[in-house]
Amino acid sequence: MRTFDYDKIKTQKWDSEILGLIAAIYKEAGKQEFYLKQRPAELDKLVEIAKIQSTEASNAIEGIVTTNTRIKQLVAEKTAPKNRDEQEIAGYRDALSVIHENFDAIPLSRNYILQLHKILYSHMNNPMAGRMKSVQNYISATYPDGHSHILFTPLSPFETPEALDRICEEYNRMIGNMELEPLIAIPTFIHDFLCIHPFNDGNGRMSRLLTTLLLYRSGFYVGKYISLEAKIAKNKDLYYEVLNRSQYGWHDGTNDAVPFIKYLLGTVLAAYKDFSDRYTLVEEKLPAIETVRKAVQNRIGRFTKQDIRELCPALSVSSVEGALRKMVAAGELKREGQGKNTCYIRLK
Repeated sequence: MRTFDYDKIKTQKWDSEILGLIAAIYKEAGKQEFYLKQRPAELDKLVEIAKIQSTEASNAIEGIVTTNTRIKQLVAEKTAPKNRDEQEIAGYRDALSVIHENFDAIPLSRNYILQLHKILYSHMNNPMAGRMKSVQNYISATYPDGHSHILFTPLSPFETPEALDRICEEYNRMIGNMELEPLIAIPTFIHDFLCIHPFNDGNGRMSRLLTTLLLYRSGFYVGKYISLEAKIAKNKDLYYEVLNRSQYGWHDGTNDAVPFIKYLLGTVLAAYKDFSDRYTLVEEKLPAIETVRKAVQNRIGRFTKQDIRELCPALSVSSVEGALRKMVAAGELKREGQGKNTCYIRLK
């Protein structure tokens, strides 16, 4: 069975890109802490939006979808799910809420991971909820002509419990003894978790829940205000590409996890920068059109109504739509496409 050599990781020399990402994340985390002290009430509006986006995006990556209206009802109003997809969405909502509210009381261990998995499937009659895989699973790619190809074979069901215990123990030791920078340890753990693939189903969603949990436990709270899952969903192809590259050679310890580490750190940093942008938009009390106008100044090239809504969390959908219409009429924006394909270009 593959051994997990975290001591090797501890002594590894990291390139300037990774060190730069880590330094930038710490800088942005410090700024966020200052912002939260200045305007906590306004920034609380970001929390519910991030929960909705995180729940929607993490499920959408796995092909689990519903309408925008139902997502809001399921997450914000906690309405009862109506079908299988909504049951899975509601489960993610509940698991994410547990992490948001209790992260400091959820240590990293096999039992707690199993409990989170059980919550993930709590709205379904799934006999494997909260249980590790019972059959060998595979990570495959399916091509347009219908054929599929195995990209990676995770550990067998027999090897999985010990392996999951091992990576939890090694992570806790490194963090507890301050032997490894948390921003290196977290993506390394998540990468190993995905290589083990401990469940029959739900591994991707569990990896994103655990990413949020471990970041919170290490003092990086950006996922509470900006959806990391939405960032990953926007670059889903890149996510799978770097994961595939980083998994090659994992079984014999010759793999290189650096591409995955860089990807996850880049995602975290991008979320922090989004937080800074959104803070500037809630800092001042402005009319809706002025708030949208400021948001538009942050966009280059084509952008959608949803892009602006994400930057203006305090505004209703109708307020954003009205402001965009006025700006098109005034010659500040050009509108292209129709329906879901509608986008805008800044002219000034």
